[in-house]
Amino acid sequence: MNLQAVLSNFALILFILMVVTGVIWFLDVFYLAKQRRAAADRALAEYDARTAKLTADGIKVDNAANRAGIEAAQLRQPTWIEYSGSFFPVIALVFFLRSFLYEPFKIPSSSMVPTLLVGDLILVNKFTYGVRLPIINKKVIELNDPQRGDVMVFKYPRDMSQDYIKRVIGVPGDKITYENKKLTVNGKAIAYAPLDDYLNEDSLQYSKQAKENLSGVEHRIIATEGAPSVNVPQVMDFPHSEACSYRSEGFTCVVPAGNYFMMGDNRDNSLDSRYWGFVPDKNIVGKAFFVWMNLSNPLKRIGSIQ
Repeated sequence: MNLQAVLSNFALILFILMVVTGVIWFLDVFYLAKQRRAAADRALAEYDARTAKLTADGIKVDNAANRAGIEAAQLRQPTWIEYSGSFFPVIALVFFLRSFLYEPFKIPSSSMVPTLLVGDLILVNKFTYGVRLPIINKKVIELNDPQRGDVMVFKYPRDMSQDYIKRVIGVPGDKITYENKKLTVNGKAIAYAPLDDYLNEDSLQYSKQAKENLSGVEHRIIATEGAPSVNVPQVMDFPHSEACSYRSEGFTCVVPAGNYFMMGDNRDNSLDSRYWGFVPDKNIVGKAFFVWMNLSNPLKRIGSIQ
Protein backbone atom coordinates (compact mmCIF):
# COMPACT_ATOMS: atom_id res chain seq x y z
CA MET A 1 0.00 0.00 0.00
CA ASN A 2 1.07 3.58 -0.52
CA LEU A 3 2.35 5.15 2.70
CA GLN A 4 1.82 8.78 1.75
CA ALA A 5 3.98 9.61 -1.24
CA VAL A 6 4.75 12.99 0.29
CA LEU A 7 6.93 11.27 2.88
CA SER A 8 9.28 10.14 0.13
CA ASN A 9 10.48 13.75 -0.21
CA PHE A 10 10.60 14.47 3.51
CA ALA A 11 14.06 12.95 4.02
CA LEU A 12 15.47 15.14 1.25
CA ILE A 13 13.73 18.24 2.63
CA LEU A 14 15.06 17.46 6.11
CA PHE A 15 18.55 16.92 4.73
CA ILE A 16 18.52 20.27 2.90
CA LEU A 17 17.29 22.07 6.02
CA MET A 18 19.98 20.39 8.10
CA VAL A 19 22.71 21.40 5.65
CA VAL A 20 21.49 25.02 5.37
CA THR A 21 21.07 25.55 9.11
CA GLY A 22 24.30 23.67 9.78
CA VAL A 23 26.31 25.86 7.40
CA ILE A 24 24.87 28.98 9.03
CA TRP A 25 25.63 27.61 12.52
CA PHE A 26 29.24 26.74 11.64
CA LEU A 27 29.71 30.05 9.85
CA ASP A 28 28.51 31.89 12.91
CA VAL A 29 30.59 29.89 15.40
CA PHE A 30 33.84 30.05 13.46
CA TYR A 31 33.58 33.40 11.67
CA LEU A 32 30.62 35.71 12.32
CA ALA A 33 30.83 35.46 16.13
CA LYS A 34 34.51 36.45 15.95
CA GLN A 35 33.57 39.39 13.71
CA ARG A 36 30.96 40.53 16.24
CA ARG A 37 33.49 40.15 19.06
CA ALA A 38 36.02 42.28 17.19
CA ALA A 39 33.37 44.93 16.46
CA ALA A 40 32.37 44.91 20.15
CA ASP A 41 36.00 45.35 21.23
CA ARG A 42 36.39 48.32 18.88
CA ALA A 43 33.16 49.91 20.12
CA LEU A 44 34.22 49.39 23.76
CA ALA A 45 37.63 50.88 23.09
CA GLU A 46 36.04 53.97 21.54
CA TYR A 47 33.60 54.20 24.46
CA ASP A 48 36.40 53.84 27.01
CA ALA A 49 38.34 56.62 25.26
CA ARG A 50 35.32 58.94 25.36
CA THR A 51 34.60 58.04 28.98
CA ALA A 52 38.18 58.74 29.99
CA LYS A 53 38.00 62.20 28.31
CA LEU A 54 34.68 63.01 30.01
CA THR A 55 36.01 61.88 33.38
CA ALA A 56 39.07 64.06 32.89
CA ASP A 57 36.70 66.97 32.23
CA GLY A 58 34.90 66.23 35.51
CA ILE A 59 31.78 64.67 33.97
CA LYS A 60 30.51 61.55 35.77
CA VAL A 61 29.43 58.64 33.53
CA ASP A 62 27.60 55.40 34.49
CA ASN A 63 30.37 53.44 32.85
CA ALA A 64 29.38 49.87 33.79
CA ALA A 65 25.77 50.04 32.56
CA ASN A 66 26.60 51.84 29.34
CA ARG A 67 29.54 49.58 28.62
CA ALA A 68 27.45 46.41 29.12
CA GLY A 69 24.73 47.76 26.84
CA ILE A 70 27.19 48.54 24.05
CA GLU A 71 28.80 45.09 24.30
CA ALA A 72 25.43 43.27 24.30
CA ALA A 73 24.24 45.22 21.25
CA GLN A 74 27.38 44.39 19.29
CA LEU A 75 27.36 40.68 20.24
CA ARG A 76 23.65 40.12 19.59
CA GLN A 77 23.04 37.57 16.82
CA PRO A 78 20.88 38.60 13.87
CA THR A 79 17.47 36.93 14.03
CA TRP A 80 18.13 34.65 11.03
CA ILE A 81 21.33 33.36 12.61
CA GLU A 82 19.69 32.93 16.02
CA TYR A 83 16.85 30.83 14.59
CA SER A 84 19.20 28.76 12.44
CA GLY A 85 21.40 28.02 15.41
CA SER A 86 18.38 26.97 17.46
CA PHE A 87 16.88 24.71 14.77
CA PHE A 88 20.09 23.04 13.57
CA PRO A 89 20.63 20.57 16.46
CA VAL A 90 16.92 19.66 16.49
CA ILE A 91 16.83 19.06 12.73
CA ALA A 92 20.10 17.11 12.84
CA LEU A 93 18.79 14.87 15.64
CA VAL A 94 15.51 14.18 13.83
CA PHE A 95 17.39 13.45 10.59
CA PHE A 96 19.70 11.00 12.35
CA LEU A 97 16.88 9.22 14.19
CA ARG A 98 14.62 8.75 11.16
CA SER A 99 17.48 7.94 8.79
CA PHE A 100 19.31 5.34 10.85
CA LEU A 101 17.09 4.25 13.75
CA TYR A 102 13.30 4.63 13.56
CA GLU A 103 10.95 6.24 11.07
CA PRO A 104 7.21 6.90 11.55
CA PHE A 105 4.62 6.07 8.91
CA LYS A 106 0.86 6.31 8.61
CA ILE A 107 -1.18 3.50 7.06
CA PRO A 108 -3.48 4.95 4.37
CA SER A 109 -5.17 1.82 2.95
CA SER A 110 -6.61 -1.52 4.00
CA SER A 111 -4.27 -3.97 2.28
CA MET A 112 -2.73 -5.08 5.61
CA VAL A 113 -6.02 -5.46 7.51
CA PRO A 114 -6.49 -7.00 10.06
CA THR A 115 -2.84 -6.58 11.12
CA LEU A 116 -2.74 -2.86 10.32
CA LEU A 117 -5.77 -0.61 10.03
CA VAL A 118 -6.25 2.57 8.05
CA GLY A 119 -4.89 5.46 10.11
CA ASP A 120 -2.46 3.38 12.19
CA LEU A 121 0.67 5.32 13.07
CA ILE A 122 3.56 2.89 13.06
CA LEU A 123 7.29 2.83 13.73
CA VAL A 124 9.75 1.21 11.33
CA ASN A 125 13.14 -0.08 12.43
CA LYS A 126 15.64 1.30 9.90
CA PHE A 127 18.71 -0.74 10.98
CA THR A 128 17.31 -4.28 11.35
CA TYR A 129 18.11 -5.12 7.73
CA GLY A 130 21.39 -3.20 7.59
CA VAL A 131 22.53 0.40 7.77
CA ARG A 132 21.70 2.42 4.65
CA LEU A 133 22.71 5.88 3.58
CA PRO A 134 19.79 8.32 3.70
CA ILE A 135 18.32 9.77 0.50
CA ILE A 136 20.03 7.23 -1.81
CA ASN A 137 19.07 4.23 0.38
CA LYS A 138 22.38 2.45 -0.32
CA LYS A 139 23.28 -0.30 2.17
CA VAL A 140 26.73 0.24 3.70
CA ILE A 141 26.63 -2.21 6.63
CA GLU A 142 25.16 -5.72 6.37
CA LEU A 143 23.15 -6.93 9.36
CA ASN A 144 20.07 -9.18 9.22
CA ASP A 145 18.12 -10.37 6.20
CA PRO A 146 14.32 -10.14 6.00
CA GLN A 147 12.59 -13.31 7.19
CA ARG A 148 9.30 -14.88 6.16
CA GLY A 149 6.52 -13.32 8.20
CA ASP A 150 8.21 -9.93 8.67
CA VAL A 151 6.09 -6.86 7.98
CA MET A 152 8.35 -4.76 5.81
CA VAL A 153 8.33 -1.24 4.37
CA PHE A 154 9.96 -0.85 0.96
CA LYS A 155 10.12 1.38 -2.09
CA TYR A 156 7.47 0.38 -4.60
CA PRO A 157 9.45 -1.11 -7.53
CA ARG A 158 7.33 0.67 -10.14
CA ASP A 159 7.61 4.09 -8.44
CA MET A 160 10.51 4.62 -6.05
CA SER A 161 8.90 7.76 -4.67
CA GLN A 162 6.25 5.63 -2.96
CA ASP A 163 6.66 3.58 0.22
CA TYR A 164 4.68 0.35 0.46
CA ILE A 165 4.15 -2.04 3.35
CA LYS A 166 3.46 -5.78 3.02
CA ARG A 167 4.39 -9.07 4.64
CA VAL A 168 7.43 -11.05 3.50
CA ILE A 169 6.10 -14.31 2.05
CA GLY A 170 9.17 -15.53 0.20
CA VAL A 171 12.91 -14.95 0.55
CA PRO A 172 15.56 -15.57 -2.13
CA GLY A 173 15.36 -19.12 -3.49
CA ASP A 174 11.88 -19.87 -2.13
CA LYS A 175 9.27 -21.52 -4.31
CA ILE A 176 5.93 -19.87 -3.52
CA THR A 177 2.62 -21.37 -4.57
CA TYR A 178 -0.71 -19.72 -3.79
CA GLU A 179 -3.80 -21.67 -4.84
CA ASN A 180 -7.36 -21.49 -3.59
CA LYS A 181 -6.33 -18.94 -0.92
CA LYS A 182 -3.68 -21.26 0.58
CA LEU A 183 0.10 -20.79 0.57
CA THR A 184 2.73 -23.44 -0.01
CA VAL A 185 6.40 -22.55 0.55
CA ASN A 186 9.08 -24.89 -0.82
CA GLY A 187 6.57 -27.69 -1.11
CA LYS A 188 5.34 -27.35 2.49
CA ALA A 189 1.73 -26.28 2.99
CA ILE A 190 1.33 -23.37 5.40
CA ALA A 191 -0.88 -24.09 8.42
CA TYR A 192 -4.16 -22.21 8.78
CA ALA A 193 -6.46 -22.08 11.81
CA PRO A 194 -9.98 -20.76 11.14
CA LEU A 195 -11.15 -17.79 13.22
CA ASP A 196 -14.45 -15.95 13.59
CA ASP A 197 -15.35 -13.79 10.61
CA TYR A 198 -13.70 -10.38 10.61
CA LEU A 199 -16.00 -7.34 10.76
CA ASN A 200 -14.79 -4.28 8.90
CA GLU A 201 -16.05 -1.48 11.14
CA ASP A 202 -15.95 1.05 8.29
CA SER A 203 -17.88 -0.93 5.67
CA LEU A 204 -19.73 -3.15 8.18
CA GLN A 205 -18.90 -6.15 6.01
CA TYR A 206 -17.69 -9.56 7.17
CA SER A 207 -14.70 -11.41 5.70
CA LYS A 208 -13.39 -14.94 6.25
CA GLN A 209 -10.56 -14.82 8.77
CA ALA A 210 -7.81 -17.30 9.64
CA LYS A 211 -4.58 -17.48 11.58
CA GLU A 212 -1.67 -18.16 9.25
CA ASN A 213 1.55 -19.71 10.57
CA LEU A 214 4.34 -18.59 8.27
CA SER A 215 7.68 -20.05 9.40
CA GLY A 216 6.63 -19.74 13.03
CA VAL A 217 5.17 -16.24 12.68
CA GLU A 218 1.46 -16.39 13.48
CA HIS A 219 -0.72 -13.60 12.13
CA ARG A 220 -4.28 -13.05 11.00
CA ILE A 221 -5.33 -12.86 7.38
CA ILE A 222 -8.71 -12.21 5.76
CA ALA A 223 -10.13 -13.25 2.40
CA THR A 224 -13.21 -12.44 0.37
CA GLU A 225 -15.37 -15.37 -0.63
CA GLY A 226 -15.65 -15.79 -4.39
CA ALA A 227 -12.61 -13.66 -5.20
CA PRO A 228 -9.84 -15.34 -7.22
CA SER A 229 -6.45 -16.09 -5.64
CA VAL A 230 -4.98 -13.79 -8.28
CA ASN A 231 -6.72 -11.74 -10.93
CA VAL A 232 -4.52 -12.81 -13.84
CA PRO A 233 -5.55 -10.03 -16.29
CA GLN A 234 -4.24 -7.47 -13.77
CA VAL A 235 -0.76 -9.00 -13.62
CA MET A 236 1.84 -6.52 -14.93
CA ASP A 237 5.09 -7.12 -16.75
CA PHE A 238 7.92 -7.10 -14.20
CA PRO A 239 11.60 -8.07 -13.89
CA HIS A 240 12.10 -11.84 -13.48
CA SER A 241 8.50 -12.49 -14.52
CA GLU A 242 9.77 -15.69 -16.15
CA ALA A 243 10.19 -17.05 -12.59
CA CYS A 244 6.38 -17.07 -12.19
CA SER A 245 3.59 -19.09 -13.77
CA TYR A 246 -0.07 -18.09 -13.48
CA ARG A 247 -3.27 -20.09 -13.80
CA SER A 248 -6.91 -19.66 -12.87
CA GLU A 249 -6.46 -21.23 -9.42
CA GLY A 250 -3.39 -19.20 -8.48
CA PHE A 251 0.32 -18.99 -9.28
CA THR A 252 3.80 -20.31 -8.54
CA CYS A 253 6.91 -18.14 -8.28
CA VAL A 254 10.56 -18.90 -7.52
CA VAL A 255 12.05 -15.89 -5.76
CA PRO A 256 15.24 -14.69 -7.51
CA ALA A 257 18.45 -13.97 -5.60
CA GLY A 258 18.45 -10.58 -3.92
CA ASN A 259 14.65 -10.28 -4.08
CA TYR A 260 11.61 -10.83 -1.88
CA PHE A 261 8.00 -11.81 -2.49
CA MET A 262 5.48 -9.63 -0.64
CA MET A 263 1.74 -10.01 0.04
CA GLY A 264 -0.83 -8.10 2.05
CA ASP A 265 -2.74 -9.76 4.90
CA ASN A 266 -5.98 -8.59 3.30
CA ARG A 267 -5.35 -11.13 0.58
CA ASP A 268 -8.08 -10.15 -1.87
CA ASN A 269 -7.66 -6.39 -1.44
CA SER A 270 -3.91 -6.02 -1.85
CA LEU A 271 -1.90 -4.98 -4.88
CA ASP A 272 1.32 -6.87 -4.16
CA SER A 273 4.00 -9.13 -5.63
CA ARG A 274 1.34 -11.24 -7.30
CA TYR A 275 0.73 -8.33 -9.66
CA TRP A 276 3.87 -6.16 -9.85
CA GLY A 277 6.63 -8.63 -9.01
CA PHE A 278 9.51 -8.98 -6.62
CA VAL A 279 11.06 -6.42 -4.25
CA PRO A 280 14.84 -6.01 -4.70
CA ASP A 281 17.00 -5.72 -1.59
CA LYS A 282 17.97 -2.18 -2.62
CA ASN A 283 14.32 -1.10 -2.17
CA ILE A 284 14.08 -2.13 1.48
CA VAL A 285 13.31 0.66 3.97
CA GLY A 286 12.90 -1.26 7.23
CA LYS A 287 10.87 -3.57 9.44
CA ALA A 288 7.55 -2.36 10.85
CA PHE A 289 7.41 -3.35 14.52
CA PHE A 290 5.07 -1.11 16.53
CA VAL A 291 1.73 0.69 16.30
CA TRP A 292 1.91 3.72 18.55
CA MET A 293 -1.44 5.34 17.81
CA ASN A 294 -4.56 5.46 15.69
CA LEU A 295 -6.58 8.64 16.11
CA SER A 296 -9.81 6.68 15.62
CA ASN A 297 -8.82 4.18 18.35
CA PRO A 298 -6.20 5.97 20.47
CA LEU A 299 -5.72 3.23 23.07
CA LYS A 300 -6.89 0.02 21.40
CA ARG A 301 -4.32 0.13 18.59
CA ILE A 302 -1.14 0.51 20.66
CA GLY A 303 1.09 -2.55 20.48
CA SER A 304 3.66 -4.61 18.60
CA ILE A 305 3.09 -5.79 15.03
CA GLN A 306 2.85 -9.53 14.40
